[in-house]
Amino acid sequence: MPARSPSHPIPHRLRLPLRACSLLLVLVTVGFWAAKGAHRGWSQHRVPVRKIDEVTGIVFTAYEDRFVPGVEVLAAGSALAAAIFGATFLLRASPTRPNPTS
Repeated sequence: MPARSPSHPIPHRLRLPLRACSLLLVLVTVGFWAAKGAHRGWSQHRVPVRKIDEVTGIVFTAYEDRFVPGVEVLAAGSALAAAIFGATFLLRASPTRPNPTS
C-alpha cells in the first residue's frame, strides 16, 4: 500500500463532502419519516383501521399490515448524521512545510 504524500491532504478534502452527506442524510431521514406517516411513537408494522360493518353498522377495528416509521427511525438517522458530521472535525489538514526560500 503506497504511503500518502504530505502534499495531498486526502482526509482534509473529505471534510466538505462528508458534511454534505450528513446534511443529506438528515433531510432524507426526515423526508422518509414524514412521507410514511410521521408517527410520533414507536414504529408500527400493523396499523389499526376503523371500519363499519355494512349490515349491522357496528364500528370495529381491523389491522392493516403497513410499516409506519416512528421516532426511533428519526433518532437513528439523525444520530448517524451527527456522528458523520462530528467525524469531520477529526480530519485535519496536513502540516504545512516551511518555505525553503525564507
